[in-house]
Amino acid sequence: MTGRVLLLLSLLVLSLVLFTAESAVARGPNPNPIEFIKFSCRATRYPAVCVQTLTRYAHVIRQNEQQLAITALTVSMSMTKSSASFMKKMTKVKGIKPREHGAVQDCKENMDNSVDRLNQSVKEMGLTAAGNVMWRMSNVQTWVSAALTDQNTCLDGFAHPQMDRNLKASIRARVVDASQVTSNALALVNRFASKIETP
Repeated sequence: MTGRVLLLLSLLVLSLVLFTAESAVARGPNPNPIEFIKFSCRATRYPAVCVQTLTRYAHVIRQNEQQLAITALTVSMSMTKSSASFMKKMTKVKGIKPREHGAVQDCKENMDNSVDRLNQSVKEMGLTAAGNVMWRMSNVQTWVSAALTDQNTCLDGFAHPQMDRNLKASIRARVVDASQVTSNALALVNRFASKIETP
């Protein structure tokens, strides 16, 4: 009888050990916040940019998937807002041609729209605890995708070969930086949404 009890206890302990090990693997290869960010950034189109822009917020993100997505959106909004401010300054520069001025003005409006959509997305992500999580996440996915489209549309106005090269390069650099971060944010939002659908 005693031998049977000991055997059952041994099997129970072994089961607990195996369950703990499986749970650890399911959570990811490393509980370190930096490693968590690096691992998550593999799902993005620009992983190096993702790691570079998010690791400084590791103390805020920790290992929280939702906070990771919110932080990525906030960084995207900040960079897009900075680009929009640059466009606003460029519209006041003297000496640029009417075609260039029009392209810069259109670009500014696109970037402003992008900022608004990203701001909406950050707010909506913060309301997921209030319920209707999947509906809210669908809203966020739609808005971030639209924000990315706005950013890409911004560059369309500079496709004309007669555009000033320096102006085009300066604007392109800022918009591309913002669009890469926004693309990454969308990937992390999609990743978070998929984990809600299939926990």
